[in-house]
This record gives sequence, structure tokens and C-alpha cells, in this order.
Amino acid sequence: MPRPKSSNPRSRVVNFRLTSDQYDEMEVCAKREGFSSLSGYLRNLHSLVAAQHQKQEVVKEDSATYPLLLPTLFEETKHGKMYLGDSLGLLHNTLKPESVDLVMTSPPFGLVRKKDYGNEDADQYVQWFRPFAAGFKRVLKKEGSLVIDIGSAWKAGLPTKSLYHFELLLTLCKEYGFHLCQEHYWWNPAKLPTPAEWVNIRRIRVKDAINCIWWLSRTPWPKASNRRVLAPYSDSMKSLLKNGYTPKLRPSGHDISDKFGVDNGGSVPPNLIALANTESNGGYQEYCRANSLPVHPARFPSGIPEYFIRMLTNPGDLVLDPFAGSCVTGEVAESLERKWICCELHEDYLKGARARFIGLKPRLRKQELSSYQIYPPCALNGTFDTTPLPSDGGFKRKPKQTSNRLANKPLPFYAQQAAQG
Repeated sequence: MPRPKSSNPRSRVVNFRLTSDQYDEMEVCAKREGFSSLSGYLRNLHSLVAAQHQKQEVVKEDSATYPLLLPTLFEETKHGKMYLGDSLGLLHNTLKPESVDLVMTSPPFGLVRKKDYGNEDADQYVQWFRPFAAGFKRVLKKEGSLVIDIGSAWKAGLPTKSLYHFELLLTLCKEYGFHLCQEHYWWNPAKLPTPAEWVNIRRIRVKDAINCIWWLSRTPWPKASNRRVLAPYSDSMKSLLKNGYTPKLRPSGHDISDKFGVDNGGSVPPNLIALANTESNGGYQEYCRANSLPVHPARFPSGIPEYFIRMLTNPGDLVLDPFAGSCVTGEVAESLERKWICCELHEDYLKGARARFIGLKPRLRKQELSSYQIYPPCALNGTFDTTPLPSDGGFKRKPKQTSNRLANKPLPFYAQQAAQG
């Protein structure tokens, strides 16, 4: 039976030269991928590349609708501006391309439970974030940085975590061309032991006290200097600098040279940022209470933006926070004499943010030289409790492991869901 004629026959022929080695390599690759001919292999490669370009074009075309919602200028200071409205208009219209040195922000997290400040569902988070990602790429200078503080989320009714913040990171790098300079982790020593159901009642997880902070850039070589954020030397390092150090090969294989004993004015900090988020009676809170304004419930401590603004910008550079909240980033940038722009959807939060600038001198947090203590794993040698592990992984509550008050208390709704499968 003859093959039916195609409506789009292969009537064109492409002829190009290859070396013998190139030809042999391509044949090997074609066979490895299951193709019987080089032509089929090359047509498949073309289809993959075309599909990737089409995917990128879809993202680009969607951006045409972003500038429709333009924020308005709400307040202006010596170095900065506060805008009220949707920051997408700011990112895709108001700001000039490649005009920002640092985007320093803590967007609404992808949580299961809704918050007053308007967080997004974890499973829809990446799609919601796409227009912001495109805007960040538009306004950032090539040598600038994007820093995103983002908390994790638990799956509804389960003692397992959502992957939404990792999916966001992969999307930013793979689809929008950002480079991951370094991941940081903000450890809040004052964080309560949550989620209570899994940590305090069923005792099958440890408390969740870490936020991820992604430091990204458009180039692998953004401007940065860790000399701006040095930490005090430890007592052992001070002793080493005083008494000297003998260069030698360590058991790990690292060859420690005599340069290790040079006093550089402080130690290079790790990518673990230890900051307790405990402020509850500062000037901002007092101003909000005195003026019957809501206190923003998800403020990060000023030490977070201070660290990155110092390390990644120079005085006079422009810092942008598109999810401003109470404008902590703006206050720090003002104090460090950086130009800044903050944008926030909720007017009451910006009214409260005036406390950081109007009638009050913007200030940095008091420098604390005391360190936080964290014990090494199994510090109690595992002797505190030796009862057998629950064979069901903690699926069912064990009343004998809780107080009478907790044992008789009805299960929360999400725990009831988990118990019902």
C-alpha cells in the first residue's frame, strides 16, 4: 500500500560540511538517543530548541499586560520614595530598564493558611510570581542583585513540606536566566516551636526556625564584597592571631598557609544569618498603636536588609523593595545613604511606615556583639526519651504521650483531615 502524500512534504535539502570526528560524534549521539539516521536526530534537536524559544516567548508576551496598574507616589524622603499600589506597574512601566542596583524583598509566602497581608497559595505560587520575575530582570542592572527572603510551608494536614520555594528558585534560574550566587539561611532563635501539631503534640518533627534567602543576579559576577559584613573574631581566633599559627596540612586535606594567621579586621561570616525577630515595642509599633493603624505581622528584622545592602551596594545606589510592608528596607537604605523605592498594596501599612521617616530619624538597629547559642546534635546523648518510635510515623495521636488537657482536646481541622486519610 503506497504511503499517502504529505500536505507538507520534505522537499528542501540542507547541505553542510562536518569533520570526520564531528560526523562520528553525531552518529554516536543519534544512536544513543534511538535515532536510525542523522536527519531524524537533527530534526528532533530543532524541535526541542524551537519549543524552548516558544516557551520563552509566551513569558515575554504575557508581560504586555503588566503596566496597566500604575502605583502612585505616597511619600518622599531625602533618599527614597514610597509608592502605593501594585508593584507590577512599577517594575514594568514606572522604573527605567536596568536602573536598580539591588532588589531586596520578602514577598508574601506561599502558605496553606491565609494571612491578612494577602499571601498566595503554595501550589499556585510560582505562576503568581512570574510577572514579578520578569519585572526584576527588566529593572536590575547587569551587575545588580536580587535577594528574596522566603519562608517554607507545610502541606495541609500532613507533616511534610511544600517544595514551592525550591520550584521558584529553579524557575528564576532556568526560565528567567538568573544565577544563584549563594543561598543564605536566616535562623530566628526566638521562633516558637511550630507547627505545634507535629512538634509539640505528636513529637515527630523539630521546630521550623529557618527561612531561605536566595541571592541571585543577572550575571555570575555581580558587584559584592564580604569585607563590608565582617563578624568579630572568636576567642580561639584571637588567641591564634596573638600566639601565631604553624602552617600545616589538615586531616581534611586543606593546606592551611601562613596567610591564615593574618588579621583582616574580622571573620568572614557564614551563610547562616542568626537574628532573633523579637522587636514588639519599638517606635514603629508605638506609632501604629497611637494612630490606630495595623502593625504589619510579617516584618523581617532590619539586620537582614542591612547585611545585603552593605555587601551588595555603594552609597547612592538604588535599592528596591516591591513588597514593602512597613518599609524596613527603606529605613535601612535611608540610614545607609542609599537611594530607595518601596511599593505596598495596603495604604494602612504605608501610613504606619511613616513612623520610620517622619519626625523620627531613620536609624539602624543597635549593634549586638553577643552571639546566640545552638547546641550540637544529640547534646543530651539521646537519654531523655528511649521509648520505641511510633510504627505508623505518628499518624495516630498517642494520648499517653500528652497531658490530659491535650489528650481530651479535639483535633484541629487539618489534623482531622490527616487522620481520615
